[in-house]
Amino acid sequence: MHYAENLNIAKLGLIDHKFRSFLTMLGIIFGTASVIAMVSIGEGAKKQAISKYKDLGINNIIVRDKDLTDPELEAVRMKFSQGLSIKDAEAIREIVPGVSDVAPQAEVKMEAKYADKSSKVTVIGITPAIMKILNYQTDKGQFLTDDQYQRQLKVCILGSAVARSLFGYDDPITQSVKLGDQWFEVVGVMQNKALFTETVGELAARDLNNDVYIPLSTFTRRIPRDNQFSSEVKQLTVKLDKSDRLVESAAVVRSILSRRHFNNDDFSIIVPYELLKQEEKERRIYNLLLASIAAISLIVGGIGIMNIMLASVLERTNEIGIRRAIGGKKSDIMSQFITEAVVLSISGGIIGVILGITLSLGISLVTDVHTSLTFYSIIIAFSFSVIVGITFGYLPAKNAANLKPIESIRHE
Repeated sequence: MHYAENLNIAKLGLIDHKFRSFLTMLGIIFGTASVIAMVSIGEGAKKQAISKYKDLGINNIIVRDKDLTDPELEAVRMKFSQGLSIKDAEAIREIVPGVSDVAPQAEVKMEAKYADKSSKVTVIGITPAIMKILNYQTDKGQFLTDDQYQRQLKVCILGSAVARSLFGYDDPITQSVKLGDQWFEVVGVMQNKALFTETVGELAARDLNNDVYIPLSTFTRRIPRDNQFSSEVKQLTVKLDKSDRLVESAAVVRSILSRRHFNNDDFSIIVPYELLKQEEKERRIYNLLLASIAAISLIVGGIGIMNIMLASVLERTNEIGIRRAIGGKKSDIMSQFITEAVVLSISGGIIGVILGITLSLGISLVTDVHTSLTFYSIIIAFSFSVIVGITFGYLPAKNAANLKPIESIRHE
């Protein structure tokens, strides 16, 4: 029999038994849709992770001052260590090989005011180098300049949420904002940033859009410390030329700071690149688990196809016997039933792909879960559905081909 004739018979069989065919395809439909939806959820989570660590800098080493919650640590610092300082940044820049720059930053929580509006913010003292080290971009105005830093000017750059809270739709550039008891001129507004919704090492979760940036030179001169034990700076961000020696460089940084702080454990070191690699590994395992669970649905769908095809063989035993009696070959019978299984699986796969794409887009729109559709997930899901159809359609086709013509004709 020709392939076109087999295909035509398979189509007629689907049309004649619409409801049965639809029930047979349900497993393939939901299995294919599940694979696409699950993988898109995993890819969305992966992109979020990459975006988060990109803000921290893939080639960076972050040194954070530890919060003084332990009374013993306070006593030790009072005697031996003043915490992280600008001199620590200078020492790292001079000693560690491959360092392109170091950006110290100080932090304090304050209230920002404009007219009758106020907002709780984190004021961060920075140097101009931070633009080259971190993924910072302004939406309006300009970022901190070397001249403003050297002259210790009272200027600030607002996070997007702060600007929206204090000014609404008005342009904040050249306006003055009160931070504590000091007035600062707004020279820029930051672009909207990804939110840290979880703690990364010693980096506590917070809304980066609620930050206000001022020159570190102005910060150290005009912004009072939280208490007498507070360090001069809260964080040092070390940028390396290459990422292949991050772990070794982090060990050198730890050695330098331990020596300068008289072996006091009052700082922590975070390597975003290592955290990203670890999270990618966990995401791959998570995605594999999700895809495996979804693949089980496809296998169940394949079992459904096999059961229906076995029933179809039994139902059409007389037809098979007549075809064999008038010269039909075993290969013709096998080809016919495998074609029917493939038509069922392809039809189910196409519907499943459409449903999977719809589910992925719907999840992203209705919930806070970010999804990312990938072409490879669609191809893998559809191909697997076809393979399942062929595999589970083979046994019924073989059984049909092995029926003896005389016994098949006599079958009632």
